[in-house]
Amino acid sequence: MKEIRRKTIQIYQKENGDCPFISWLESLDTAVRYRIQSRLARVMLGNLGEYKILSDGISELKFNFGSGYRIYYTEMDNVIVLLLCAGDKKTQSKDIKLAKEYLKDYLGENHG
Repeated sequence: MKEIRRKTIQIYQKENGDCPFISWLESLDTAVRYRIQSRLARVMLGNLGEYKILSDGISELKFNFGSGYRIYYTEMDNVIVLLLCAGDKKTQSKDIKLAKEYLKDYLGENHG
């Protein structure tokens, strides 16, 4: 049986101080924001729920309500979840490209 490990959540911050994930989260109505924050609390306990590994180190947390919300993230050292950006099913292709750019930027700043 796979061991469940708690995870630390970090949020990607651009060089100018902007946090794309926080901006997206704050744009949502209160009820949706609460459901997403509840899910992130479960992620911290090691329960990712429905997710999909995409490519280039990017994965998505999938939400089956509203307009099909997605949060794009990466895991490092099996304990850190870095929230890169988010969106919904309609903006998925654009959001995945952004997540890849943000991850590349993060790795360049912090590990390059």
